Amino acid sequence: MTTVQSNNTVSSDLMATMNGTHKTSTSTAQEAQDRFMTLLVTQMKTQDPLNPLDNAQVTSQLAQLSTVTGIDKLNSTLQALQGSYQASQSLQAANMIGHGVLVPGSNIDLAEGRAVFGMQLVDPADNVTVTIRDSGGHAVHTMDLGAREAGTVPLTWDGATDSGAAAADGRYTFEVAATRGGQRSTATALSFGQVSSVTTGAQGVSLNVPGVGSVSLNDIRQIL
Repeated sequence: MTTVQSNNTVSSDLMATMNGTHKTSTSTAQEAQDRFMTLLVTQMKTQDPLNPLDNAQVTSQLAQLSTVTGIDKLNSTLQALQGSYQASQSLQAANMIGHGVLVPGSNIDLAEGRAVFGMQLVDPADNVTVTIRDSGGHAVHTMDLGAREAGTVPLTWDGATDSGAAAADGRYTFEVAATRGGQRSTATALSFGQVSSVTTGAQGVSLNVPGVGSVSLNDIRQIL
């Protein structure tokens, strides 16, 4: 004997299946779609002859299934693109191993009387001054760079102090002060380091720079 089920009861099962499909992974999406079609066919076979299934309801449910299927395919495509993009980033980053880079930071490493660092100006400046300080925070050398255009500027320091003595090798810090029209202008201090290796993780590709740390490709202001 064929059992006649309420349209509302089976429809509830269909909606539950649809909601479950939204939460399934790509590997189980096909199973959810098969369950949906089985329930839909069962609903049509066992519907009450005196209260047949509404065509608009069937169309709506099929439209929802189509939407979910499209979302699953879109997610798969985006995951593939993300993997391809990350692989491309890894190759690009690997080519930078051994190269020097300027990244946001305020440290200077003086070695054998030479240090490389830099700065970045958002706008042109009428006057730019760089102050280098020792580990105790005392100013050891001041560089008056005059007027500068906007952009990234690599700088060097030969270790000479304002007193004329030679500074000892080691780590120093520096700060950049820029003015334009008498008003303070935005200037970013840039530390120098050499890329030693590349790491790929959940957060994307990062470059390992001794003395600076782990930096992203977006942190690099200039390659030297």
